[in-house]
Amino acid sequence: MSKHNHAKSPKDVVLAFVQAINDEDFKTAKIYASESMSFMGVLGSRNGSDAYFDDMKKMLLKYDILKVFTDDEDVCLLYNLTMGSVIVYGCGWYKVEDGKVASLRVVFDPRPILQSASEK
Repeated sequence: MSKHNHAKSPKDVVLAFVQAINDEDFKTAKIYASESMSFMGVLGSRNGSDAYFDDMKKMLLKYDILKVFTDDEDVCLLYNLTMGSVIVYGCGWYKVEDGKVASLRVVFDPRPILQSASEK
């Protein structure tokens, strides 16, 4: 496993990235994201960190991390994710390259979010 001379392990990069999002410190979070970061989720996909963070600034998600798994440059988080008034259980697969999050794939059951949106 290559660390590319970065002081932070892939796990540390991902946890710092998520903590900055929880803190709504998107400037810091962006330090841990590759500019070309790709995001694939249940409700859509984004290419590039700018598009991803534009969404994050609107959604103001809060992650309650339950478990962290690592495999070389891959980091998997299991968490409860608060989206407004809804909490969903989900999983995020982060791929770290050169000390930055290069891709993120998220899975969760979107029904509570869709139901909450339809009630408004």
